[in-house]
Amino acid sequence: MAASQEKITVYNLADLKNTSDDAIPNYLNSLGFAQSHRLTDVRLALGYSAFALAAACFAWDYKFGFDSTKQFTAAAVALYTLLNGALTLWVVYVERGTVYVGTAPRGGETVRVSTATKKNVPTYHVTVEVTGKGGKGLETLKISRAFTEWFDGVGRFVAAPFQEMLAGSVAVIGRADPKRASKAREEGGVAPAAYTPEMLDALAQANVSVVGSAAEEATGSEAAGAKKASKRRKA
Repeated sequence: MAASQEKITVYNLADLKNTSDDAIPNYLNSLGFAQSHRLTDVRLALGYSAFALAAACFAWDYKFGFDSTKQFTAAAVALYTLLNGALTLWVVYVERGTVYVGTAPRGGETVRVSTATKKNVPTYHVTVEVTGKGGKGLETLKISRAFTEWFDGVGRFVAAPFQEMLAGSVAVIGRADPKRASKAREEGGVAPAAYTPEMLDALAQANVSVVGSAAEEATGSEAAGAKKASKRRKA
């Protein structure tokens, strides 16, 4: 089970989510899904338009002065507010945490994957919306799994269990990757990431500490018993 050489902070929920989000397009595109960038293109268009308007407003004021351009500045501020409001509505109500939209290589279904996390809870919530060819028949699947299933103890991303989770839970993805889907069914789910050498060393040190403490307690008990026995003999 190959793991990425890059490491993240396993206690940083944002890093866990972002790394997992980035793995979804890489995996689905490798299976032949045709990714759609429409949502991202609209968001970028709105954002860059607002930035261009602000830059133009600055240039007007710098070159002609505020008094000469205050009517244009007022209109620009109103338009800038509208653009940013539209951007906010687009992100919240249209994108809705979407990290991938694409068309399946077989059957032509549209797959939309959205992800989310809850504060201080290391669980990855995935919502997959599958729409049939021509926009017919919407199916919504919800998956919730712990990040520990595909991150090892030192923060390396392990691709195999992550891909098995998607292929075993979503039929459209499973048809494109029958090997992963079959393995997920055989294992009855995704196996947690294996212990790394660092984790085993930490466990070993913990065991040594526990054994040492137990031995010291036992030695202390034996010494106390010997002293009591000595006092009884003297008496």
